[in-house]
Amino acid sequence: MNREIKKISEDIKTNTFKQFYLFYGEEKYMILQMKDQLKRALISEDDTMNYSYFEGKKVDPTEIIELAKTVPFFNDHRFIILDGTGLGKKSDDSFIKGLKEISDTSVLLFIEDTIDKRSKIYKFLSKQGHAACFEPMKNKELSQWITLLLKKDEKQMSISTMNNFLYRCGSDMHTLKNELDKLISYVGDRKEITSYDLEQLTSSQTINQIFIMLDAIARKQRDKVLTLYYDLIELKESPFGILALLARQCNQLLQVKNLDDLGKDNGTISKEIKIPAFAVGKLKDQSKMFSIEVLLSMVEACAKTDELIKTGKINDRVGVELILIQFSQN
Repeated sequence: MNREIKKISEDIKTNTFKQFYLFYGEEKYMILQMKDQLKRALISEDDTMNYSYFEGKKVDPTEIIELAKTVPFFNDHRFIILDGTGLGKKSDDSFIKGLKEISDTSVLLFIEDTIDKRSKIYKFLSKQGHAACFEPMKNKELSQWITLLLKKDEKQMSISTMNNFLYRCGSDMHTLKNELDKLISYVGDRKEITSYDLEQLTSSQTINQIFIMLDAIARKQRDKVLTLYYDLIELKESPFGILALLARQCNQLLQVKNLDDLGKDNGTISKEIKIPAFAVGKLKDQSKMFSIEVLLSMVEACAKTDELIKTGKINDRVGVELILIQFSQN
């Protein structure tokens, strides 16, 4: 947890709030959790008089300023959320001037995918409030978070099972929470969650499909690659989720290939890149089908497409399809 997120948690704990908060970054689950915590601290659940939520680009900055100038109705605060409006990313001088004139009882939360730290609005919000970046957790942090969730239900899992769980489900916290809830229900009164339970319940189908897809990419089997992709779409997998798994798999292949070239054994590779030992052999075999240059190009293409999707410059389904075509054609 970074320093700004800790400051926001402290604001909530002590009930002393800044007027402005800016949340941005890739970890949507954490943003949602912190947004809900802030909302519960500022207003009651049924308070519709002092709560306003704006989403998307078609918002009127003047309307927001006028609303924020209005004192709350039988409450200490008025809470306004601006989700994906772009106003926390880029705003003109008149909007910033308006923010300086709002009621000191108003609290505004800006939520954006990305921001420009050079912009006037970022400098204003970070100076007058808190600007927090919510980045994906590392495996160690995810393990600690999962352990806390397990303790609440009086459950536990071994380190090897935890690593297996993270390998199967990835690092998206929404997915991890959903899969963990299913596991907790599945084991019932039993305290220990085992790797066998994971095999019975957690969804590894998508990961297996990505693995097969990369094999087909290496063999330049474009039709097979696209068929696998469309099958995943039919299974209700989101293109953005498929892109994230594809990027993760390419990164792992790159790491395994580099460590294998350095003569590292499977046990060492497993520890260094935090993946289960059983997965190292499969990744080593697949990494031999690609050059370092191709894997680097694929990782870069995934990152670029991720940015294009988040900024609305390309449709997610088309963006992923273009990557698959690019690297599977002769």
